[in-house]
Amino acid sequence: MNFLNLTIELIIGFIMLFFLVKILGKTIINQITPFTFIGAIVLGELLGNALYDEKIGIKYIIFSMILWAAMLLFFEIISQKFLKLRLISEGKPSVLIQNGIINREQLKKNRMNLNQLQSLLRQSETFSIREVAYCYLESNGAISILKKSPKQKVQQEDLKLPPQPIFAPVTLIRDGELLIDELEEIGKNKQWLTTQLQTKGIHDYRNVFIAEWLEGDGLFVQTFEQVTGLKEANH
Repeated sequence: MNFLNLTIELIIGFIMLFFLVKILGKTIINQITPFTFIGAIVLGELLGNALYDEKIGIKYIIFSMILWAAMLLFFEIISQKFLKLRLISEGKPSVLIQNGIINREQLKKNRMNLNQLQSLLRQSETFSIREVAYCYLESNGAISILKKSPKQKVQQEDLKLPPQPIFAPVTLIRDGELLIDELEEIGKNKQWLTTQLQTKGIHDYRNVFIAEWLEGDGLFVQTFEQVTGLKEANH
């Protein structure tokens, strides 16, 4: 492949990609659904592979990109008209936290664990599960959070209050497993935690789905029974 042919193909590919993205709309850029995510990858692969294959000419690049874009556009149009098809392609948001309770079944269904949920919450500037009333996992993998009303706080400067020390929550039990290192990090021991759990009517830490300590706010606990009860209530 000589430089002249490569230059011509790159220019044509660039122009084609620009106009096709304009035609397909913002969904292909934002990759709102798994389908548009895969569609965008394949569109890029078609162009990339065609450009560096000497046996494929410009007309084949144009044809393949237009055909793929046309199929994507056709599918988007008919999915707008038929709700069932739209539900298949886009899916529905999954409720990971409902009324402040973690939905364990939805975590399993989406192949997520508590670590991943907590990581997504922190990326959304939510550092404690106790702050969340509802949490939805959207079809594009992002999460949407509705915080509990007490946590939607007025700015301290609005009330002219002095600044307060800020503490990060520490997870002490996750999925029935005691996290000794985190317990030692806050200067506590297993006996202290056992006493704290007993005051909440819990006599075995292995029955706890998640336990989280926040200085100044105490221990936040959800048991396996609670998260299982949420599933049964939904049915």
